[in-house]
Amino acid sequence: MSRLIVVSNRVADLTKSVQSGGLAVALADALREHRGIWFGWDGTVVSDAAPIGINLTQQHHVRTATVPLTQRDYDEYYVGFSNNVLWPSFHYRLDLGIIDAKSIDGYRRVNQRFAKALSALLEPDDVIWVHDYHLIPLAAELRALGMRQNIGFFLHIPFPPPDIFLAVPEPEWLARAMFSYDVIGFQTRTDTANFRRYMIEHNGATEIGAHQIAAFGRTTTVRDFPIGIDVDAFHEMAHTPKAVEQIERLNRRSMVSSQIVGVDRLDYSKGLPDRLRAFRLLLELYPENRKAVTLMQISPPTREDVAAYSEIRKELEGLSGAINGEFGDFDWTPVRYIHRAVPRDTLAALFRGSQVGLVTPLRDGMNLVAKEYVAAQDADDPGVLVLSRFAGAAEDLEEAILVNPYDNQEVAQSLQRALTMRQGERRERHKALIARVRQHDVRNWRETFLEALRTAGRENESAV
Repeated sequence: MSRLIVVSNRVADLTKSVQSGGLAVALADALREHRGIWFGWDGTVVSDAAPIGINLTQQHHVRTATVPLTQRDYDEYYVGFSNNVLWPSFHYRLDLGIIDAKSIDGYRRVNQRFAKALSALLEPDDVIWVHDYHLIPLAAELRALGMRQNIGFFLHIPFPPPDIFLAVPEPEWLARAMFSYDVIGFQTRTDTANFRRYMIEHNGATEIGAHQIAAFGRTTTVRDFPIGIDVDAFHEMAHTPKAVEQIERLNRRSMVSSQIVGVDRLDYSKGLPDRLRAFRLLLELYPENRKAVTLMQISPPTREDVAAYSEIRKELEGLSGAINGEFGDFDWTPVRYIHRAVPRDTLAALFRGSQVGLVTPLRDGMNLVAKEYVAAQDADDPGVLVLSRFAGAAEDLEEAILVNPYDNQEVAQSLQRALTMRQGERRERHKALIARVRQHDVRNWRETFLEALRTAGRENESAV
């Protein structure tokens, strides 16, 4: 049986992930099953003069191979090109991109170094699964070193329309690099269509069948693989005696009839300032919600060394303070804002105990919080999901209340609709939503992608 090699920018800390669940656990399960190795950055930054070596270890019966980044690598590859260029551009925010020739060089250099280190660990029949935007050129660098294994790539973030992708530095180089993969996976049909359009309109690619594209002398499988969650595990977490106790304690303390919950990393792509403005408008337009509804917003910090993130934090803290100052009272705080990570079992209980889940990113690859909120609900008395139509999850979760996150009035009106929705309609919507979440769960995502990757060489050759 072929080994599975997972490559990501950062290797997960499986000691923590086993407790929190999610994607890391799903990949770890596959690695254990296929005698695999997880390769990537170990999270440390060393001096530019420090020797760079591979650290081989084992976490929860999963072999890991990690390397550090030098300070220069971190600044240019990680902060520079990955998060100051690719991340904002792929989220349709060209205005936030910071283009620097050094960062492009650093991005190439680190991918070359990763490829060289990884190649020393590979066996001829390994299957290699590369994750996300940090590592787009990795397969091309591996091919340059003579590696001929099946290599797949999954993009966890959106892929933008052609006009936006053209604004990224050296788009043809990135596209050529992507065609070194045997399988290119996207979150949604929209992302897949955007990539196909770019390839056909700007690189003369030819579509061959439903899932193959020929360009640059290669044929590659290109399709969507919507990512999901472990539905049963999350549902059970939300219904343990501990979760029930947490919900009851929260209800006693909050003294309100309804709670709206939002859980997002503190990121400009999540639409958090607009979300708070929409909540303020809800209180203005529907004054019956004053002292009756609370917005619980949990936003743990992320990438605080990128300037745009510190700015969004200041704006969010200012808005939450202004709303609480304008509408709050001695016995009611309209916005409860938490700027730290919260344990996964606490989130599950919080989702179950909240009457509305508010997920309004301006652009998102998928957004698993939406699926977790659905999974946590009590089928007899479920909450209502209000979801941005620009989240990848909206392609699947049509029975949510879909909103334009830029339109504060539409979001406010949708929140009022959710808060006043009758139980019968809530049940019908939840029944349809949970069926869709189960259909595209994390196991389905993992197995569907790996099956496509294992057979990719044969299918791509037969499509020519």
